[in-house]
Amino acid sequence: MSDSATKTSPLHERHVALGAKMADFGGWSMPIEYQGGGVVAEHTAVRERVGLFDVSHLGNASVSGPGAKDFLNRCLTNDLDRIQPGQAQYTTCCAEDGGVVDDMIAYLRSEEEVLLIPNAANTATVVRLLQEAPDRPEEVVVEDQHEDYAILALQGPRVDEVMEAVGLPTGHGYMSFVEARRDGVPVTVCRTGYTGERGYELVCAVADAPALWDALMAAMGPVDGLACGLGARDTLRTEMGYALHGNELSPQITPVMARTGWAVGWGKPAFWGRERLVAQKEAKESRLSGGLVVTGRGIPRAGCRVLDQDGREVGTVTSGTFSPTRRQGVALALLDRGVQQGDALVVDVRGREVPVEVAKPPFVSGGAAG
Repeated sequence: MSDSATKTSPLHERHVALGAKMADFGGWSMPIEYQGGGVVAEHTAVRERVGLFDVSHLGNASVSGPGAKDFLNRCLTNDLDRIQPGQAQYTTCCAEDGGVVDDMIAYLRSEEEVLLIPNAANTATVVRLLQEAPDRPEEVVVEDQHEDYAILALQGPRVDEVMEAVGLPTGHGYMSFVEARRDGVPVTVCRTGYTGERGYELVCAVADAPALWDALMAAMGPVDGLACGLGARDTLRTEMGYALHGNELSPQITPVMARTGWAVGWGKPAFWGRERLVAQKEAKESRLSGGLVVTGRGIPRAGCRVLDQDGREVGTVTSGTFSPTRRQGVALALLDRGVQQGDALVVDVRGREVPVEVAKPPFVSGGAAG
């Protein structure tokens, strides 16, 4: 990986060789789409067959030492006591005002070791906050390992065939992980993903990533799998209604507003932002995240105003895209609490009113937990 202002994945040369369109993503040069079909073809491959993503821009942090799990449980919103070693959990790191510093997956290896996968741009901040936490026991060590590991995401209904072809384990439960070896090389095989389809995320050392990528690409050939960029990753997650930090979650948008309260351990005595989040939950006054499906022509985009039939603003779009599966525009938006499922609204897209209907995500069915 590069030490320059814009970092590169250990698979950068592979992406260039495949004709990828590269763009900055959280300070990393990452593939947005590849030649040969683009976002729609890659999206369809994941929904119908299998697709391979390089998500090595995602962070990697280790929290280890006696009391590591309990320390994290006093910091992050979700309750690590809900899971066992070998399981993973979606959680958020909040500020004291309830705003979301970042969302992430926590992999519980043991009571004394937890692996965190935050977002690219926020890893250093999350690590710093944990390191500087006043109640962090001296023996608990927080390490930023962002550039030590690569992460590949293999997603789609035929994913197990590809995994088995390269000798990696399959069949373990959703949101669990296995420490495996392939050709003598350690690979953490996680039954997680961000597409809504059955899939695995593979964490390995940077030096081992190119060989693993090549093997997976070769194994995808018989099932017509494709390398996929972050453009397809975004359309796939939006169809499922999955939150993206910076859009549905942010320092201004709390888990309560984003409807990710299921990732908050409300019964825990302490976590960062607890007092403000409990108060906001009980007040029932903030806008809430909801879904919109375009009923005419047009594609809502983040930042567009949502209006009722009388022209009053009742919300703001946080993410919007063309759904390749539904062949129509879909969006996530922060909406006033008076807005109901089935309501007919309009989105102001550069001065043009695009008709939409309020709908509860996901907008498509997925098989992630299967």
